Amino acid sequence: MHTLRVHDKEFEPYLTAAEIEQKIKSIAADIDRDYQGKRPLFISILNGSFMFASDLFKEIKIEAEICFIKLASYKGTKSSGHVITAIGLDIDLIDRHVIILEDIVDTGKTLSEFLPQLSHQHPLSLKIASLLHKPEATVYPIKIDYLGFSIPNKFVLGYGLDYDGLGRNIREIYQLVG
Repeated sequence: MHTLRVHDKEFEPYLTAAEIEQKIKSIAADIDRDYQGKRPLFISILNGSFMFASDLFKEIKIEAEICFIKLASYKGTKSSGHVITAIGLDIDLIDRHVIILEDIVDTGKTLSEFLPQLSHQHPLSLKIASLLHKPEATVYPIKIDYLGFSIPNKFVLGYGLDYDGLGRNIREIYQLVG
């Protein structure tokens, strides 16, 4: 892995594709164990979580369903502070075991606004799986039930995460230099 330039910023290697793959297999094994016989519904939050959701779902061995919702709060490298729902949820959650799939939990604002909306639909259980978490950036504490990596409070790119639309297709995760 080498340094990348995306738009006007330099990014350095942070997590390899192999490290990400191994962590996803571990998370999938934990979910398979915890949800044996329960047929959970995964809700993947777009755009960033699409790669994590796809790779995780391929490793899940139990019966499960997946759907997608689009929530946005980023502009460039900073959170805008506003959560926008772009695509709504069209599946009934009553008496379902629900697992939210996130690429990254940063400030926690997005999930802090989204989770109450889901709770009002009376799922049997509501858990969160996130590939990344920035504990230093957390303003709205969120319990992450299945976590890939805790990372420093640096902007990251790759594996579904973008910088102004670019970089999502990179197999590894890079962090902003400096």
